[in-house]
Amino acid sequence: MELKGKVALVTGGAVRVGKAITLMLAEAGAHVVVNYNTSAQPAQETVAAAQALGVDALAIRCDVADYEDVQAMTQQILERFGGVDIIVNSASLFGKLTVPTDDLTTWRRVTRISIDGAFFVVNALAHAMLARGGGAIVNIVDLSVWQPWPGFTAHAVGKAGLMALTQQLALELAPTIRVNAVAPGPVLPPDDYDEQRLAAVAARTLLERWGQPEDVAQAVKYLLSADYVTGEVISVDGGERHGFRKRRWPWGTP
Repeated sequence: MELKGKVALVTGGAVRVGKAITLMLAEAGAHVVVNYNTSAQPAQETVAAAQALGVDALAIRCDVADYEDVQAMTQQILERFGGVDIIVNSASLFGKLTVPTDDLTTWRRVTRISIDGAFFVVNALAHAMLARGGGAIVNIVDLSVWQPWPGFTAHAVGKAGLMALTQQLALELAPTIRVNAVAPGPVLPPDDYDEQRLAAVAARTLLERWGQPEDVAQAVKYLLSADYVTGEVISVDGGERHGFRKRRWPWGTP
């Protein structure tokens, strides 16, 4: 797919990795819709940065876990652009949850954004996308798809569900719409990480360093442009998934 002149929706596109993806698309010449829920000011800043690159850009507040909100966002997109050619499902909530729990709020909220939200967005926009001749969808998962994280049950299950949805949508929407996923590793540290923790995370990767949000954006760009790839996932993790092989095993080298 040639990105120039296409219309792209990036959920969670105002901040962090979502912002990097939005600006990559704008730099490639795509018009962008920046979905946000609570990040109103960052969304406007991201829109301004995209417009400075010479494309049309629009920020829309929408809770993707609310189907009525998604339908309202879809209507705004149809009125402004006539539909989309690209969807990047980047919205997520990094909620901590241990099991057992007496509070189901985090479970419901996290999984509804990761799984229901992505499905709601695609379901609402697929008809218009098909009418435009097709397009491409990229979902942002992470390494918890393969390696569950202690204390993040809802997050890990939500991302695993999004990976399953990626493969199912690739099947359901073929051959007109391609659907793939990107799984970032350590590309953007939380604000509370100190130097010791940053170094420890870097040491887990084969490349022994953190990546950048732009590394994820470039993987998304590849999947949008690779017309013979669908139903796949690319890890952008500096080899973190295999980094444990660097460490000495207690029973010797395998």
